[in-house]
Amino acid sequence: MSYQHLPVMLTEILEYLAPCSGQKFIDCTLGGAGYTLALAARVGQKGKVLGIDLDELAINNAQQKIVEGKFKNIILVQDNFKNLSTIVGDNFPSGTRFSGIVFDLGLSSAQLADQSRGFSFQGERPLDMAFGPGNQRSTVSILNHYSLLELTRIFREYGEERRAYQIAKAIINARRKKPFKTTADLTAVIEKVTPFRFYSKIHPATRVFQALRIETNDELTSLAQTLPHAVELLDKGGKLIVVSFHSGEDRIVKKFFKENTQLQILTKKPVEASEQEISNNSRARSAKLRVAQKLDNF
Repeated sequence: MSYQHLPVMLTEILEYLAPCSGQKFIDCTLGGAGYTLALAARVGQKGKVLGIDLDELAINNAQQKIVEGKFKNIILVQDNFKNLSTIVGDNFPSGTRFSGIVFDLGLSSAQLADQSRGFSFQGERPLDMAFGPGNQRSTVSILNHYSLLELTRIFREYGEERRAYQIAKAIINARRKKPFKTTADLTAVIEKVTPFRFYSKIHPATRVFQALRIETNDELTSLAQTLPHAVELLDKGGKLIVVSFHSGEDRIVKKFFKENTQLQILTKKPVEASEQEISNNSRARSAKLRVAQKLDNF
């Protein structure tokens, strides 16, 4: 399948990073390679861009684009960004520092369209929301084995679902008769508890699927653990940029920026996408961009 994905707020990110020839950057969430390719074009052959993604689809797509664009200054690594320090150590000399590190924490259009996994509630797909190999948790196991309280917690915390308890209870009752195997199995149960209404902005399954994806990939923990390592890898004056799509992610980033004494916050309030970008890419509607710069005395 072709990898379809529009980079969110690319113009704003390039303005904040202001990449120059010879600099080095890290794109911790490669996705469609939009950030990586744009940075690579600006840093030239003397610069380097490290692109990281756990998803094989993203890596394969980027490799093809690198060949087509004849880029020689991009390093691709298929891994979880929580292993950032190790990845950098394996690919750069000791002590290497970077002019900027960027995270786009959203789900790509290609992942939503992937029929082999269950990121989307549309159609009937396997209940697999893992970004890549090596996950300690599986979506199927979460649905079929988590307790009522555990399911309620993740739907409420990660999905901000108001009917978290009712949906969790319905899942418990349904799995007693038949274990969950496909996205259609789950969607049917959710729609019984919260019927879809045409005046609603989102489908009732949206928040539950989001919560299960976050739990499957342990996304919030990975983010919180990685941010300190990212700061250590920044050069003096280097910038850390995070684009989040979930309030839990944004709270983690906001708190970290505020409490880290090595950083100066450049965005007092999160930057949001322009109306024009949202009209071209509805995914950008919920995006929040925060930027911090590493102080010169560290």
